[in-house]
Amino acid sequence: MLEKAALLERLADCNRGITATPEERVAIAAAIAQLEDRNPNPNPLNATALLEGDWQLLYTTSGELLGIDRIPLLNLGAIYQCIRTADSRIYNIAEVKGIPFLEGIISVVADFTPVTEQRVEVQFTRAIWGSQRLMSYKSCPQFIQSIESGQKFIALDFGIKPRERNGWLDITYLDADLRIGRGNVGSLFVLKKV
Repeated sequence: MLEKAALLERLADCNRGITATPEERVAIAAAIAQLEDRNPNPNPLNATALLEGDWQLLYTTSGELLGIDRIPLLNLGAIYQCIRTADSRIYNIAEVKGIPFLEGIISVVADFTPVTEQRVEVQFTRAIWGSQRLMSYKSCPQFIQSIESGQKFIALDFGIKPRERNGWLDITYLDADLRIGRGNVGSLFVLKKV
């Protein structure tokens, strides 16, 4: 599909949005809108086999995520969103790189509830921030398995009170290896399946 190839080409050099200029952001938003018009799964929440799995962030306009890269001595590494449809759970995992031995993880766990065939309401339930080494972090699936087993980490690891932070996300494009979403604060997200 030409629209998909054009979007991926635009995203190739913008470091998930960190280095995108205002003009590039406008062009990317237009390319996203063109692809959304050709969504092969207009009811993505019914396509659980496609939705399920681990997704890596290619692009976002989320100031909260992009702001991680502005912390002195740290650089934002890969960002993942891991969806477990059977449990209605989302795991957001940001890898942080920096001075040796300062590699970190910033993770938020959320439950989701379908509201429409495209929209989920998200309720954040747990946050974990800490050292990859101290948490024995090796990969997203291994980390999620540790979380699901109830493990507490040597890290800032705390529950988030109900209704303290919540939001919604519209899934506006979904195919076998690409997903686009729009959040309640106007953020765009483009992710590829890993």
